[in-house]
Amino acid sequence: MHDTLKAVTASLLGFAYFGVLLFLPAGTFDYWQAWVFIAVFVLVTVVPGIYWAMRRPEVLRRRMNAGPMAETRPAQKIVVSCLYLCLTAWLVVCALDHRFGWSNVPTAVVLVGIVLVAVGLCITMLVVQQNSFAAANITVAADQPLVSTGLYGFVRHPMYFGALMMMIGMPLALDSYWGLLFIIPSVIILVVRILDEEKALQQELAGYREYTQKVHHRLVPGIW
Repeated sequence: MHDTLKAVTASLLGFAYFGVLLFLPAGTFDYWQAWVFIAVFVLVTVVPGIYWAMRRPEVLRRRMNAGPMAETRPAQKIVVSCLYLCLTAWLVVCALDHRFGWSNVPTAVVLVGIVLVAVGLCITMLVVQQNSFAAANITVAADQPLVSTGLYGFVRHPMYFGALMMMIGMPLALDSYWGLLFIIPSVIILVVRILDEEKALQQELAGYREYTQKVHHRLVPGIW
């Protein structure tokens, strides 16, 4: 019950985080795109969170141990801090765009963005289901096995691929074309995180170097 409560609390905190950063700068609660975005985020994450809390609590604990202070590598502390700052600014700009009408995003495009966000979130949840050691921070446990099947057979970092889909979909889902500009710095930060993470994995995870010879692409199949 304690872990279930933590999962629900984390979802509510995420709801509050998005709510403040979207509705406050938007100056209104009449922002249906934000409501749908938050609903998708909460629904897709809360159900797996409750399942892990009840059946696989160690998975939930790894996922909830997040943030710059949870990172052990100095480079990752900086990377995660930058990601948080970028996400915060990103949400605010999307909300301001909606408020002042800088963009004119058709409803059909908004729906495409919502689908991308939902699919990206589902991919990240599936990755955690396939690899219970997929923590929110960069760490390698003593008994951690190498996972090379499932989504890991297509790309070495499928969770970040899911995150990339969310990055592309989020500004569209939130009624903003200007928000697409944040994809560039976010991808750069993500690439830095991946490169540093792979250094740790090659040093600490048995078989990872050989795995990189079989699965060549890190983030996007056929590209990089």
